[in-house]
Amino acid sequence: PPPPPPPPPPTGPVVIAPLGSPRILIAHPPTLARYRSLVNTGAPSAVRFKAMVDRQVGGASIYAFAPWYAALMGQITGQASYCTYAVSRTDNFVASEELLINSNQRATVAYDSYLEVGPTIGNVAMVYDWCRSAMTDAQRARWRAYANQAVWNVWNHQNARWGATSYAWTGWSVDNPSNNYYYSFLQATMLLGLATHGENAQAQDWIHKFRTEKIQSQLVPTFTRDLQGGGSREGTGYGTALMNLWQLYDWWEKSTTERIADLTPHTRASIPAMLHSIVPTLDRLTPTGDHARDETAQLFDYHRAYLQTLMRLYPNDRVSGAARSLLAASSVQQMSQPFMYFNDFLYDTTDIPAEPLAALGTAYWASGSGQFSMRGAWTRDAVYSNLICGPYSESHAHRDQGSFTLYRGAWLAQDANIDSRSGIVQDEAFHNLVRFFHGSNEVRQGWNRSCDMLALDDNATYSYGLARVTPMYGASGSVAKWEREYLFIKPATVVVFDRVSTASGVRRVFSMNLPGMPSVAGNTAALTVAGKRLDVTAIAPANLTLRAQPWAALGGPGAELRAGNTATLLEAEHAAGTDTAFLNVLATDQSVTQASPSHTAAQTGVELRMADGRTVLLRFGNTATGGQITVRNPQGVVTLDQTLQTTVQTLPLMAM
Repeated sequence: PPPPPPPPPPTGPVVIAPLGSPRILIAHPPTLARYRSLVNTGAPSAVRFKAMVDRQVGGASIYAFAPWYAALMGQITGQASYCTYAVSRTDNFVASEELLINSNQRATVAYDSYLEVGPTIGNVAMVYDWCRSAMTDAQRARWRAYANQAVWNVWNHQNARWGATSYAWTGWSVDNPSNNYYYSFLQATMLLGLATHGENAQAQDWIHKFRTEKIQSQLVPTFTRDLQGGGSREGTGYGTALMNLWQLYDWWEKSTTERIADLTPHTRASIPAMLHSIVPTLDRLTPTGDHARDETAQLFDYHRAYLQTLMRLYPNDRVSGAARSLLAASSVQQMSQPFMYFNDFLYDTTDIPAEPLAALGTAYWASGSGQFSMRGAWTRDAVYSNLICGPYSESHAHRDQGSFTLYRGAWLAQDANIDSRSGIVQDEAFHNLVRFFHGSNEVRQGWNRSCDMLALDDNATYSYGLARVTPMYGASGSVAKWEREYLFIKPATVVVFDRVSTASGVRRVFSMNLPGMPSVAGNTAALTVAGKRLDVTAIAPANLTLRAQPWAALGGPGAELRAGNTATLLEAEHAAGTDTAFLNVLATDQSVTQASPSHTAAQTGVELRMADGRTVLLRFGNTATGGQITVRNPQGVVTLDQTLQTTVQTLPLMAM
């Protein structure tokens, strides 16, 4: 495709409030008025936040408390004690950093490749801005010197230094807008520039670095080109760090009057991308990529913050209304951690009109991150599935292109990473793929390669995806073809067809990760988890036998999983010749009463008798992509007879 047009330049000089008045966020009078109204009327979000700040100022020790919380409360209430506390805490921190610097040691802000430079220098900048009148000239000069050095070191990694000592570092992701570190770097740069403008010779450089060099010239074209459909290539774990970017968009607009959120469609698209990554029980996400904080991908405060901030950026959008309904019914109806209470307060969404979740479409395609999410309905008991087909280009992503997950009240086909000790197991074996082996050596998916989604569709009867995974193995010479056709027959059945060709001597293994040990009989397997049942039937190749092995007994990569886990690897292996057509039926809660082969000379097919009385006939080409679906109602009347789509269809964002 042609490259995206360049983003528009800033519309004019950045508007910065006069020196001595607050510049950051509350320079916007309606925003400050809204915060004061929430406090004065006793809004629950304000009461919780203020009470938490008061406890800390009163002597409590609250985990991860940031002094800027008190500085903000000082601006809202006018009470000087808040700034007295915020300045004292921040000054003590800067002094501790100065002790290290004066000893020619590395400041703590440099830890882990400056990962925390955003919140660290951001706090210095916000307290500096909101409590300037409570500081001395000498304090301001010291804080500026420390913060300037930290931000300079970020963008000049080869020449970074503390005191008289050089501390060059790798410069990890200083030029990669798709990485979570980048947003921390932007936060420090933007806030320091705004807070100190007019009394810091480097402030204008930081503003230019943020707005022109990084946002306009780097982030916007990258996101517009690479992240269509929203979300992150880092997955649903590390990708949640985008919440920090949304906050920067919002604070820049409130601080300078310039709206930058709309410079790329990625921002607004990330609302439905997040909504569709949340399972029907509204308590966890589909686990893509690394999940180091919580390997089980439970919904957490960060996901709430991610959506809240976007909702404030788009308060009149119907998708924001649906997000409000989802959060109100979710397992995180308010922030659980005191250090996150500020987000419920700053982004209180009680004034945003709610939309029913049923107003959303039942499938979503985020091509930039390669996530195709589908569900039978927006009800808690609905079946949910996610198919991955996109780029593998970020270090926190996994070798999982072509993989799928299946959920109905619990994970039935899962990503085994959720049972791992670390949350960062990336190997093919932990995902639901066709895997390839030369003897005992597994053929790996290649770095910086991409799966191609050739066709997509979603309608009242089914969701369909056709993924060409072949390019992921382009450098191996072992895999000539792997095309996965994935059909979710609503409301509760999945059919997976894999068209595979390999070099001679390569074993081909259809692999699924299950949360427990199924009962296996020949080509069928059955598993019940939390009262929900999964039935797997291997239709093709003929006479294929399923095998189930507990991960705990596998050794090797199995050691990556937590002790006591019940994760199981279900496999079907085919080694004859070089071509295989795998056809597998996955039925939930006995949605299929009978699955019978129905092949032709050129097609591999199955006839399904559904529990609701329908009959579904599916056939897929043995050598060419695509297939046919025919549905008959309980009376035998054909209600649908279609060739499956051969192109990517535009999926409706709203169902009504």
